Amino acid sequence: MHRKTPLHLATLAASLTLLASTASAGTLYRDPYLQKVGPDTATVAFRLAANCQAEVRYGEGAADQSAVSQDSGKAHAVVLTGLKPGTEYTYEVSACGLRTPLNRFRTAPVPGTRSVHFITVGDFGTGGSNQRKVVSAMVKRNAELFVALGDNAYADGTEAEIQNNLFVPMEALLAQVPFFAALGNHEYVTNQGQPYLDNLYLPSNNPEGTERYYSFDWGHVHFVALDSNCAVGLASADRCTRDAQKTWLERDLAGSTQPWKIVFFHHPPWSSGEHGSQLSMRRHFGPIMEKYGVDLVLTGHDHNYERSKPMKGDGIAADGEQGISYLVVGGGGATLRQLPGSKPDWSVIRDNQTYGFLDVTVVDGTLTAELMGHDGTTADRFTLQKDLPPQEQPPEGELALVVEGERGVAPHRALFRATPTLTGAAVTWDFGDGGAAEGEAVEHVFALPGQYTVTATATQGAVKQTATALVQVAEAESPGEEPQTPDPGTPDTGSPSPRPGLPDSPEDPDDGLSASSGGCAAGPTATLLPASLALLAAGLLYRRRK
Repeated sequence: MHRKTPLHLATLAASLTLLASTASAGTLYRDPYLQKVGPDTATVAFRLAANCQAEVRYGEGAADQSAVSQDSGKAHAVVLTGLKPGTEYTYEVSACGLRTPLNRFRTAPVPGTRSVHFITVGDFGTGGSNQRKVVSAMVKRNAELFVALGDNAYADGTEAEIQNNLFVPMEALLAQVPFFAALGNHEYVTNQGQPYLDNLYLPSNNPEGTERYYSFDWGHVHFVALDSNCAVGLASADRCTRDAQKTWLERDLAGSTQPWKIVFFHHPPWSSGEHGSQLSMRRHFGPIMEKYGVDLVLTGHDHNYERSKPMKGDGIAADGEQGISYLVVGGGGATLRQLPGSKPDWSVIRDNQTYGFLDVTVVDGTLTAELMGHDGTTADRFTLQKDLPPQEQPPEGELALVVEGERGVAPHRALFRATPTLTGAAVTWDFGDGGAAEGEAVEHVFALPGQYTVTATATQGAVKQTATALVQVAEAESPGEEPQTPDPGTPDTGSPSPRPGLPDSPEDPDDGLSASSGGCAAGPTATLLPASLALLAAGLLYRRRK
């Protein structure tokens, strides 16, 4: 991420010393990463290489809005508000007159939306090649959120290891997918995980107002992150206690109205791996999770994959009893370990050959999970089922449709706006000539004469609203007639501006595999781009006239 020479201007090096130092000041030390994303808000965090005022530009399609960072210094976390649920946003970081390439993320859906897609894994933070392969495979899944299961920054959770073993190898994923994490025992080595918490911006809805354990809703799934280090004696009482966490967990689960409940933390209550089962977590937290109908528990710690049968208490749930499926998903990058002994009767499957992650979709009353290898293979697949009550339908209403330019001469541009009555609905368009678009306000150019039926569809969950409009496009009256052209003051969304590129690097970037390097790899999105080359010419001209 951090380059020794951010911009390669060898031919102008002698005369642009001041400019080069300014560009260096605008270089990102850490690429943007997404935190605390909800239906109407998101936090974009990043680090600069030098103190500089910064802002995040964002918007639907085009980054036409801005939020100025309220932070000073190098560490920034910019909160975006007033966002639309389940909507894709484009964003970039702008600082010191320079900017990053564009990235995209999607906000959380309206609470209760019955479709969720997330990925999860633990024990990945080595900075090595296996971690990078797993990350590359996770990026391709286009998940809505990423749940991390601890040991995310080996070996001691120091500031340098958090940078080099978490943020550098994971940068492509964390810039696009919201990141929700649980603390592992390796993060606890340094000041009981404080450096790790200082670098993240997680929910803090427990009575202590800390980020060690928390909960959040995503669609119709209630997620709970616990700090299992508290239960196994690694935390001092001023940081976290087992009893306080148990009390909070019971209240939190009792107050949840979502039909699916997933709890994640580091130390597994059920495991036949090298570390084995953590009985303190099983016996203190298991009864609470059973009482409130938790469906799935996700853990790491052991460097392998294992899935239990539905469990209750200290054994397998009896026929007709509701049990909890416990998973160890510890193949994120750290060295896989031998599985001691034979597979116990409570274990459905265990695997110590696959570097990979769990890909989970929850649609209505069906949860489907796959253990995906970094090479695209599937090592395990299972489903959980539950009966859900019929989803309440919002009151029916009409989709209001406004058209500017119902008639014209080819090539003819028309503007369309749809106003759905469904909260958080996504609007799609069919222009009747093979063209399509998304968004409440769009425009379209009809290249050929004809009569076109334009259909707008607003979708929120299983509910849809539609509206149609008729657009008539005529031929030009004579061959010599000038065709209708778009007004130059209005941008043509059919020809989007290209994504900004990066200057060539004068040297090969560091591979980021060594935790002792103290630096960070220069990835393809590491350097802020020049906002205007005109500033170069202006500066040179000024200096020549002095």
